[in-house]
Amino acid sequence: MTLTRFIDPDRSEWKNLILRPFPESADLAERVSQILSVVAENGDEALRNFTRKFDGVEIDQFRVTEDEIRYAISHIPSDLKAAIQVAKRNITQFHQTQLQDEGIVETMPGVTCWRRSVPIQAVGLYVPGGSAPLFSTVLMLSIPAGIAGCDTKLLCSPPGKEGRLHPAIIYAATECGVKNIYKIGGAQAIAAMAFGTQSIPRVDKIFGPGNSYVTEAKQQVLRHGVAIDMPAGPSEVLVYADHSANAAFIAADLLSQAEHGADSQVILVTTEAGLIDQVESSLGDQLEELPRKDMAIQALDNSKSLLFNTVDDCIDFINLYAPEHLILASDDAHDFIPKILNAGSVFLGHHTPESVGDYASGTNHTLPTNGWARSYSGVSVDSFVRKITFQELTKEGLTQIGPTVEVMAQAESLEAHRRAVSIRLKNLKDS
Repeated sequence: MTLTRFIDPDRSEWKNLILRPFPESADLAERVSQILSVVAENGDEALRNFTRKFDGVEIDQFRVTEDEIRYAISHIPSDLKAAIQVAKRNITQFHQTQLQDEGIVETMPGVTCWRRSVPIQAVGLYVPGGSAPLFSTVLMLSIPAGIAGCDTKLLCSPPGKEGRLHPAIIYAATECGVKNIYKIGGAQAIAAMAFGTQSIPRVDKIFGPGNSYVTEAKQQVLRHGVAIDMPAGPSEVLVYADHSANAAFIAADLLSQAEHGADSQVILVTTEAGLIDQVESSLGDQLEELPRKDMAIQALDNSKSLLFNTVDDCIDFINLYAPEHLILASDDAHDFIPKILNAGSVFLGHHTPESVGDYASGTNHTLPTNGWARSYSGVSVDSFVRKITFQELTKEGLTQIGPTVEVMAQAESLEAHRRAVSIRLKNLKDS
């Protein structure tokens, strides 16, 4: 199996080399817009119609019942339950540290300022189903939402052919305190959470990855006053490898992302020409053992290997590409940390596969893709809170800062702003 190889490409070519492989259909935005409009107007009736059309099942009641929860819990293997509990503990421990009280700052005598974190009251969590039920995403979204203290957490995921959610999705949600679980997927699920229906309440912010329809729907509901976690698209990984790297490890890491879907992309960046040959040989061997081989091959057809003359060129390309996942397969991985400016999540050394971050190390796997790591962070507890600023002035504080504000307000020709200070200063002087 070969990757499309580029040998020391000129920097003028890099802008084309960082392009992701998923061309959006010309009518995607219009089709999603129509789905949103129909759900906004017709509520549950529209959801049933779309579920019948896109998922091939009839759903009468979207909310998962207590009987379905008991069924799911009883059908989870004990080893999977134990694994989910380990992941839950690690993710909780890592995210718990993100709750930090900020102190009060006295910017000048008598002028104090501070911030208070307030949880977003109602959040919607989207969990993809389709060919792979991503119950790990349940943990990645519901755990920080719970730590943040969100009052209402509701979860939507597409039903399978039997009209049920995968038992692991229900089990993980229940273990994380999510009581409102709904069998609805796609752009119609985003519409339901954005506008509300007879059975699904409206939320303030929507989280979670999804296909092109889900991604487009999330971006469109922004215009309707509903926030989203970040723009996101198909999964991706970039591996930087040097002479110390293990070719079989690298091939396994590339395939772990390629099997997500045909529109995923994997990139190998190195200064070692021989390593590319070794990795490609191992890719061919390992592909034969994958149940999702055909999907992985399609993703690899869209993927690349880049051979650069210098490590500095490798780092510059990494920062321009801004990968969702970055693996630094090097004995000297820690030396690169200060140089990595744009990445969603970084995996250091030869014994840190990207898979651990997907499931159980503790970091969040809901990350910016398609170069958005240049301006967005992955999901964290901060994603589920708002920061409200406060300030308080004493009489001394107003006396100290008042003249500064008067001068600035007058310079901006905002007389009422100046007077709001001046009238108070006069009152203090006359009292």
